[in-house]
Amino acid sequence: MPPLSAFAKLSLDERGFRSPPNGQARLNGKPPPSLEHKSQTKLQLYASSVPYSIEPESKMMELLDLIVLRLSQCAEARDFDPGFVQWDSMLTYWMMLKYPLPKDKRIAIARLYFHIALLPGISMQTLAMVADGFKVLTRSKNKLTVDDLRLPWKPIYDLLNQDLFLSRRQFEYTQLSWCMGYMAENSRRFFHPAAIPEMLTTFLPSMNGTNIDTMLATQYYLTTFLPLTHPQLYLPMLFRVWESVNSYMYDERMLAFLAKLSELHVAPSASDPRKVDALPDDARSEGEERPAWALPADMKAGPAWSGIFKDVGMFTQDEWDFLMCKVLASMADGGSLTTGPTTDSQVSFEINRLPKPNWRIPSLAKIIVYSMAPDGTPAPSSNAPTPFFTPLPSGLNTPTGPSHPHPNLSDYLSASLSKTARPAQTKPQFIAGCHALDSLAKLIASMESFFHPTNSGGWTTDLSAFVKYLVADFNKRWHEEQKPDCKTPLHRRLTKTMKRELVKSLRNCDAIGHSMATMEPDLILHPVLERAVPALETLTETERTLAVIKALGAVAPALVCRRVYYSGAKFLVPILQLLIPGIDLHRMIPRRLFAQLASLLRFPESIKFSDLAAKTETNGTGTPGSLPSTPGLSRPQRPKMASFPSFEFRDEVLDSDVPLTSQEEDDMLRDTTTDLPDWVANLIRRVILLLENLPEESANGTSGGTTEIQVVDAVMAACNQICSHLSEPLYNLVLNIVFDYASTNVRPNAVRAMHQLVECVANANAPMTLGKFFDFCDRNIRIELENGASSIRTTQVSKPPPSDATLHWNLAILRGTVYNDGNAILAYKDRWLSLLQLLHERTLSKRGYSWTGKLLSSMLLTLTHTYPLENRFVNPEEWNSADFQQNHHRYWGKLYKPDEVTISWHVPSEQEIEFTLVIFRDLVAPALHSLRMLLQSNTSRDMVWRNEFCRHLSLVRNAFSGIPTLCKEYISDSEQQDAIKTSDILHEIPEMIASCPPIRAGFCLTDPRDSRYQYIQKLRVEFGEFLHEASVNLLSQGQENTVDAVQMLVRSIRTFMMEYADSRDSYFVNEEQLTAEKNVARQYINQKEWPRSVYTRKARFYHSARMRWNAVERLRGPLQDQLIDDVVQWSMWNYAVVRETAQSVLEAICSLYDGVRRRALPVLYASLTAGHDDDRVKGALWTLNGASFGRYATSEHTLVPEFAAKLFACQVHEKPSIQEIAGTLSDNCLTNFTEPSFLYVQMASPILEQSISELQALLPAASSNTEKMIAAKCTQKTLFRVALSNDFLQQMTEDTLQVALSSKTHWKYLIVATRLLRTLVRLDTPTSAPHTRYFLENMHSHHATIRYVGDSTSPFFLLALKYFTGKSTNPLLEDILTKHCHDFTLNILRNYKVPYNPTKGNRRPIFRDRDPDGWSCLKETLTLYQPPDEMKSTFLPWQDSTYEALEAIRSFALDSDFWQSLSFRYSEETNETSLSLDHVSCVKSLFQLLEDEPLDLVKSQIEKLLLNKKPDVQRAAAELLAGTVGGSKHWPVLKQNQLWDWFSPQIPVLLSRELQTDTLPIWTSFVEYIFHQTDPRRVQPLIDFILESFRNLDYNAEMTFDIVKTMNLFRAVYEEMGWKFKEFADDAIQQSWGAISNHHDDVRGYISELLAFSEKIKWQPQPSTPSPESFVTECRVSERDVMQLRGVYHVGRVNELVEAFQTWRPQRLPGTRALHSTYDRVGVTVCKWLFQSLHDIHALSVYDYILPLIPELLRFTELNDHDDLAVRANSVLVRMCGVIPPSTCVIPVLDAIFKVIQNSPSWRVRLKALPLIQVFYFRLVPLISEIKIVQILEVLCQCLDDEVVEVREMAATTLSAILRLSPRRSVITLKDRFVRLAQTSRIPTKRSDSKYSRAIRQRHAAVLGICALIESYPYTIERWMPQLLTETLAEMAYDPIPISTAVRKCASNFKKTHQDTWHEDCRKFNEEQLTALSTLLTGSSYCK
Repeated sequence: MPPLSAFAKLSLDERGFRSPPNGQARLNGKPPPSLEHKSQTKLQLYASSVPYSIEPESKMMELLDLIVLRLSQCAEARDFDPGFVQWDSMLTYWMMLKYPLPKDKRIAIARLYFHIALLPGISMQTLAMVADGFKVLTRSKNKLTVDDLRLPWKPIYDLLNQDLFLSRRQFEYTQLSWCMGYMAENSRRFFHPAAIPEMLTTFLPSMNGTNIDTMLATQYYLTTFLPLTHPQLYLPMLFRVWESVNSYMYDERMLAFLAKLSELHVAPSASDPRKVDALPDDARSEGEERPAWALPADMKAGPAWSGIFKDVGMFTQDEWDFLMCKVLASMADGGSLTTGPTTDSQVSFEINRLPKPNWRIPSLAKIIVYSMAPDGTPAPSSNAPTPFFTPLPSGLNTPTGPSHPHPNLSDYLSASLSKTARPAQTKPQFIAGCHALDSLAKLIASMESFFHPTNSGGWTTDLSAFVKYLVADFNKRWHEEQKPDCKTPLHRRLTKTMKRELVKSLRNCDAIGHSMATMEPDLILHPVLERAVPALETLTETERTLAVIKALGAVAPALVCRRVYYSGAKFLVPILQLLIPGIDLHRMIPRRLFAQLASLLRFPESIKFSDLAAKTETNGTGTPGSLPSTPGLSRPQRPKMASFPSFEFRDEVLDSDVPLTSQEEDDMLRDTTTDLPDWVANLIRRVILLLENLPEESANGTSGGTTEIQVVDAVMAACNQICSHLSEPLYNLVLNIVFDYASTNVRPNAVRAMHQLVECVANANAPMTLGKFFDFCDRNIRIELENGASSIRTTQVSKPPPSDATLHWNLAILRGTVYNDGNAILAYKDRWLSLLQLLHERTLSKRGYSWTGKLLSSMLLTLTHTYPLENRFVNPEEWNSADFQQNHHRYWGKLYKPDEVTISWHVPSEQEIEFTLVIFRDLVAPALHSLRMLLQSNTSRDMVWRNEFCRHLSLVRNAFSGIPTLCKEYISDSEQQDAIKTSDILHEIPEMIASCPPIRAGFCLTDPRDSRYQYIQKLRVEFGEFLHEASVNLLSQGQENTVDAVQMLVRSIRTFMMEYADSRDSYFVNEEQLTAEKNVARQYINQKEWPRSVYTRKARFYHSARMRWNAVERLRGPLQDQLIDDVVQWSMWNYAVVRETAQSVLEAICSLYDGVRRRALPVLYASLTAGHDDDRVKGALWTLNGASFGRYATSEHTLVPEFAAKLFACQVHEKPSIQEIAGTLSDNCLTNFTEPSFLYVQMASPILEQSISELQALLPAASSNTEKMIAAKCTQKTLFRVALSNDFLQQMTEDTLQVALSSKTHWKYLIVATRLLRTLVRLDTPTSAPHTRYFLENMHSHHATIRYVGDSTSPFFLLALKYFTGKSTNPLLEDILTKHCHDFTLNILRNYKVPYNPTKGNRRPIFRDRDPDGWSCLKETLTLYQPPDEMKSTFLPWQDSTYEALEAIRSFALDSDFWQSLSFRYSEETNETSLSLDHVSCVKSLFQLLEDEPLDLVKSQIEKLLLNKKPDVQRAAAELLAGTVGGSKHWPVLKQNQLWDWFSPQIPVLLSRELQTDTLPIWTSFVEYIFHQTDPRRVQPLIDFILESFRNLDYNAEMTFDIVKTMNLFRAVYEEMGWKFKEFADDAIQQSWGAISNHHDDVRGYISELLAFSEKIKWQPQPSTPSPESFVTECRVSERDVMQLRGVYHVGRVNELVEAFQTWRPQRLPGTRALHSTYDRVGVTVCKWLFQSLHDIHALSVYDYILPLIPELLRFTELNDHDDLAVRANSVLVRMCGVIPPSTCVIPVLDAIFKVIQNSPSWRVRLKALPLIQVFYFRLVPLISEIKIVQILEVLCQCLDDEVVEVREMAATTLSAILRLSPRRSVITLKDRFVRLAQTSRIPTKRSDSKYSRAIRQRHAAVLGICALIESYPYTIERWMPQLLTETLAEMAYDPIPISTAVRKCASNFKKTHQDTWHEDCRKFNEEQLTALSTLLTGSSYCK
């Protein structure tokens, strides 16, 4: 394999890819025959996009082979850092060059990365690197599939499962769980689908519904590991489990998973069963099996496979209804009802260590879109702006109204709405024949009011995003299905009707985006334009104007792209005219102006600005049509089809109109372009006016703030696009306007802006711009200089004098003219040179010579850089063609394929290069000579000297900054080897230090033998040498008056070191700009055709990537080393301003030059010692604090000891500012020093070795002796580096211990030393005795922070010590075979109630500390603990390797002073009311290691502490006691008995007799700790006491606390036992139930909690057998309730309550004593219980308990003498609606509410029940049948006749809401019914008439019904609405109250909701109706 340097010597004609001559890069040629593969074609396109040839593919493949070989060798040698890191970076850089990576190598590299990630002990940095690398390699689903690569799943699961839930002692916060989850997510598609049964067998048994953590963890495993293909087996099970879980986090991850499934399975082939057998099963890990499950029919291979298509997409109807309910619950409009987030508050922090799921909003949108298909009967096309769901399948009729007041009005109003008038339809109908689209329309209709701007809130963001994602995904899928290779079956694809109906459904949602505008532009564009006119004409309503401007930007494709909407272009010019007035700085609102400019920027990049009508008249090609008047939108004069539609959006009318022909559209467009010249002129004048009004310059020389700068930049971006697309006459017009203004005005406040404006003009046509401005500027500059401009010497930024304004103005203009096309400069090269020389000679002020330098730099960049010359929307040849000139409107918005684009590049010519050299010879070289003279002179460093120095150096610096691509640099082999010797990479063989050989990137001079090349390089060396000499000279002075010179010098060093290749055309900047360009131009996801500007930017990005390759590594020769040393010295200089600049430069240099940090660290360290100046010390510290130095010094193990030593040496400095910096340095840098571990070096990994061998088999050079020797050397070096690191770390530990133990160490540094020692506790090396003693001593340190570190570290290093004994596996653990029967699990749970009685010889495994498996199903084995031996120790004796450390521990633990001191520290006043887990873990660890040796000492301390009743002392006693009990877990039985013999008598004292209010929380936390994940039989005396206390509890004790303390401890027991408490629950509930009416509030609260808890732990799925196969199978095929969703445990008790409430209600006490009634007390308890259950994991079971209680709960809400009960009952009822019930509960709940409404004698109960229907309906509408909806309407209509006005009004409000989602025919029927009732209702003239009240109620009912109909469409005008408002309602506006009140309220609401769109809505009314409506709204009429 050749060395890397060989690639630098490639000949340019060595079969490299060539580009066309003359600087044009063409993409429209066919690929050469040798490039047959798609990736090779892509490479050819990239190669053709740049104006120079690139390296041949064969050579780059050789380089790839070298990179891959080095990667494999590093992996083989376990040289991950630095070796593997280096070559991984090289692979990343290589892939940036877009060469195709062969599939076999891609597969082998990906497999290598995968197995490295699974290697135990690798650092998190390495793990993150290989995880990201694996994702990049496998990201493309086309390049790698499971057919190419298969990977094992179980190793990832084992690591993740092991790390996720760690004990307190084990826990160290790392990113391992996150990284493993990340790896699983990215490798999931390479898991074999045959592994699905075993995955389910592994994951499901650990699921336990009584513990939210296990549910979420199991769900994460299922949704992350299960292959997305072949979900037939597991998907029904996932839905069944999901239905039973109430958790927001669970929902979010499940929705993300289903979104991926939905997208994948639109193609049937994704889960073809034949693939399972066809795929080789060659990636099984050790122990991985393939259980033989009985597969469902749709997973068995057969001859035909049609895909997984069910009722809706891949979902059944029930699953789909459930999903739609989740969609409703996800939207923030109802989010306040969702109880899932409260459930998630129980989640432990470990779950948050896993990767977060995607935001649910995109997931919901994707599920809906990818479930769409023509899967039903199409319903008639909707004419509504937002189509509702389809009509009922039955006819409707209206009962005949009575001719006289109806004897039973409620019967009339509630007459059936569903009597059959025609035969029932056999099949349901859906919008566009699509079930999913029909559901979406219904969903949008239900939330329509929340989209309106008048109803914005927290939900607005979610709803808007939902609509945008819906449209984007639909558009993406639509275009995917237009491709010939689309795998979606034809009968499942989206249709045009579906697309149109989708847009109709969403267009009123105020969330219009690009995608919607391109889908159906005729439906979107016209409404936006109609809203735009009034908003942009006034500019007074900020929010409305802002919304309209954004909408215009969104619909830009429909306006400018003829292919999107041919008719839209004619509206562009009037819209552009309306946008101009908003460009105003005086009344500028930044948000609006930025939005306006962004919208303005969207239009010109796709059109040409030209007056087509003038050209048509000139050429006689046609007759222009009539021009719409300005603004031209509200009263257009054009055919009917072209008129803007009204807000009614009568699409059936629009669709039936005859459209204009293309010629007619073109004629209208031509006419509108006559206004373009005026518009362009007005725009430029408006821009100039804006520039004039910019703020004046301040004293420091700045003009305006951030906002003004952003405004100017945004304006100029728009002008740049516009100028680039002007026709020649318009360009001349703009050029003349700008020139006229620039030549007659001088505005100091607009100098920068004028420079940018001239740049815009020059970018379009540089020769014309230069020709226009050069003479003018040249003359003015010379005149100004002759008259003394810039003659005052300054070296600092300040406000320039007025006399210099003209000079600066002209300099800015002149700099703008050199922005583009270096050839244009050559025409004036002599004058340019003369002018630059004059400027350099005469400009003495800071701004003068700085701008001279910038002018020179810009000009040199233009001359020597390679860049695109133009960025128009069509190719140059098209732009210049005759057809385009006459008909460019037909090209507007043109999109190109990659091979159709031609890019014109500027490639430096020989003349440009020569002129550049002339500038350097005649201008730069003399200036450099002058600088040398200044250094050599003996003159004083006064103002003149400083000015001369800065002036000359500014010119030279800017000159060199303008030629980054003039000369290509090379690094010889000898230079490379010399650089490796001083590399930052330590202890690595040279072959493993990567470097990038130079490649072709458009450099001007590439031949080192060229005299021009040699001259520039020589001059550059002279420049560098001068910089070093100047640094040495100025460093020796140290004068304050040279600060400005030093600043200039340091910046010049940066230029010398950094300006090369992409420094002025940054790769990262181009990447951001390409992304931004694509985001603006994207019409749909995965778009393949783009505007030409995107391809231009893409070519520039590729060019910058090639330059970036050349700039990755720069040669660090002797001169560079000297300059680096200089910058290091400047970073520690006396003046802070210089130090900051130098430190920034040094950081930048580190990013390009290897070896800088290694060179600088000794100098920086030396400056930290005593005796140095304080400023120098601060400079060194701040430099070390930089990312480059501090991270480097603390990440390399051999450098950390010196860094730590130097940091500790900073104690000698007394200055507080130095100590503050030192503290910052320790905090920022030492965090990078992580626990050292080299386990991976010694860890054998056969599968990794195999992947390395497979990769090397693809590399011929790998088998050569040379490469084998390199690999062996690398292995030896790795072992040497590990040994060396261990030596350094050992020495560091000893040194740090000395510092920590020294009495002279300051406490702040002592904390740093302690933290370092904490990090040095390692799992791969035993902890030394001194190290151990230090932490044991610090367990009782007087300093709180040090004590905290000691407390948290001691358990960890004691655990590590335990590992080193060789007994890390517990010998008591044993796996027993399980029986797949429910009795097995039941017996395990029952055994928890049976005390353990040890008998000799009987040591069968019985203990299970964690919740046992079997909640849903069982594994084949169950892990249990054996009881320990009676006498023999389980672990002792420990191994000799830990003898010294154990003796150190023993010496402390057997010292009574240690325990006394520890007790004293634990009992300090902290006001903590719970145990410290760190304290408990320390004590526990000591007793685990030493067993009962220190027991007597601890017992005496505990007894002393217990005598003191202070809470803090009691807490200390509890901590010692908890640690002792916890540590005795595996003691011999005899020792445990001795402990319990001592502790048992103490239990009644501690937990009962002496328990006080302030110590109750402490001893409760003690009980919680003891029972946490502990088998209760291990602590039998404790649980016996607590249970006995509970059984003997007197619920009517005189003192509440006597009950509370027992209940509190009992609650701690059952909550910590969890599912293990299941068999205890029956007795507890039976005992507590009788006290449900207890007089003590606290007691009833405990009982309610117990009721809720018992329901949760009694919940358990009931498959026929508890095996994973049975569970999964029955979830799929069984109709029974496998998950036991219904609540059954408390049903009997609830029924008792229902009957008891009937008895207790009449017994309620009156008045204020009511709350003491049994009725009220039990009511509060029940409400607490139900409310808590609604907020728990199994919330839906509560419906079975609430259902019978609904009448009573509603009665509770009407109690006015017990507010607490009323509020709680109302909360339960409302929150109930936030939980999705079992589908069988929906109808009963509604019926129960109906029954209350219809039968309750209390009007308040009826009033409370009515809104409950509305809430329940909206949250669960997908689960409610249409027949039930009709019944709801009937019940509500009946309530309109209620005797109480408030009930009638509430019924009308509820009816209005329900009608929004009701069938349209129901609406029409009700309208006719209400109108007829209103017309037949006659109010007697006399109030004394007996029929008066009846008539008032009858007419009020009719009016309320009519008002409900009107308010059910708050933002639209239905066809029947004008007549209803102006005739029916208006006639009753003056009726008696409450009729008139209802009418006027309805009118007021109508006005409020329609005022924003009244200019459209008014067209629905005729003149008479408008007059009547005005009278109704204002009441301004004198006649009735």
